[in-house]
Amino acid sequence: MTAIGERPLLAFALTIARIAPLFVLAPLFSNKQFPARARGVCAVALAVGLTPIAADGATVPDDPFALAGIIGKELLVGAAFAYAVGAVITAVSIAGSYVDTLIGFSFGGLIDPVSGNQSTIIAQVYGLVATLIFVAIGGDAWLLQGLARTYELVPLTDAPALGPLVEGVQHAFVGIAAGALEVAAPILLALVITDAAFGVVSRVMPQLNVFAVGFPAKVVVGLLLVGVTLPFVAGWMSDELQRSVATALRSIHVG
Repeated sequence: MTAIGERPLLAFALTIARIAPLFVLAPLFSNKQFPARARGVCAVALAVGLTPIAADGATVPDDPFALAGIIGKELLVGAAFAYAVGAVITAVSIAGSYVDTLIGFSFGGLIDPVSGNQSTIIAQVYGLVATLIFVAIGGDAWLLQGLARTYELVPLTDAPALGPLVEGVQHAFVGIAAGALEVAAPILLALVITDAAFGVVSRVMPQLNVFAVGFPAKVVVGLLLVGVTLPFVAGWMSDELQRSVATALRSIHVG
């Protein structure tokens, strides 16, 4: 066995293996609006800072096959942690997709003759707002602190317990749909009631062009409620983000 402190490059490589999934799955860090080169520089900088924590008292084998297994384990731990946190932002974006569907904006994304690309308006707005809230509440600091905490729970040369790890990822995946409904529930309920009201009107007054009247009304109701409910999304995100970090850390421990 060789002390990892004598192999700084090896320690750095193993550390960046756990950090890399953040730039694929975690909110803000995986934002495609940042150039890939900038994200790569950020990943290297984080690895340089976390390497002393990860390498503290750890040893690695000289066998290259064993080292490959450790790198795979590091990627798995990092991906599980990043996915659990990224699920919160995904839930907010899906809530916007629900609203787009009921208002009717999603049709523009399906048959947009100008750009030829799928694009839903409210989902993009929710995604941008969720990212801004993530930064405003210090979510990036929570994410990095939680990542550093994983090295105490699962050191470099130890393997995590797969059962709790898979259960934690499954819990995060299932929570996406539930979280999206929690965020969008008031707007969805109001839009369903609006649809029902115009359905009654169409039965009473068949000569009325309900589609021409109802679509603008649904847009007004939807946008009004989006503006009213967005401030409450910040509180929901803060609670869910703390809960997701705590749940991810509980699911990551040595097997």
